[in-house]
Amino acid sequence: MRCPFCKKSESRVLESRALDNGFTIRRRRECNSCSRRFTTYERVDDVPLWVIKKDGRRELFNRDKLLTGIMKACEKRPTALETLSEIVDEIERELRNQPEHEVPSKVIGQIVMNHLLKLDKVAYVRFASVYREFQDVGEILDCLEEMGVRGRR
Repeated sequence: MRCPFCKKSESRVLESRALDNGFTIRRRRECNSCSRRFTTYERVDDVPLWVIKKDGRRELFNRDKLLTGIMKACEKRPTALETLSEIVDEIERELRNQPEHEVPSKVIGQIVMNHLLKLDKVAYVRFASVYREFQDVGEILDCLEEMGVRGRR
């Protein structure tokens, strides 16, 4: 495994831990060259999961892309990266447990919104504004009303 800092390929494993009911192994490593520490994950290679985009294109599911989108929604919010990774794990598990291996992006977006609503209402509104493509403030206010949030006076 290459060090993400110095790019050398020799490292030692400091700690291993099973995650995701044994389908993922988290390894804490230390580079033999620069002594910096980093984390790697090993996952079982499953049947490919395809995402069907709004325009009909199909692309492989990319958990990093999903994590990046959720991280943007949670930017400057009091949420740990580990919590966001756990959410992505849950979403991926939910998608892979479905009988179909092709999932519309609309379904994924709704699942993300369900998780964000429980986690952080501000992140939920941020994600919803992109996912639902809000065009004006009225749509944001409608979203807040759906959440049961009323304007402050």
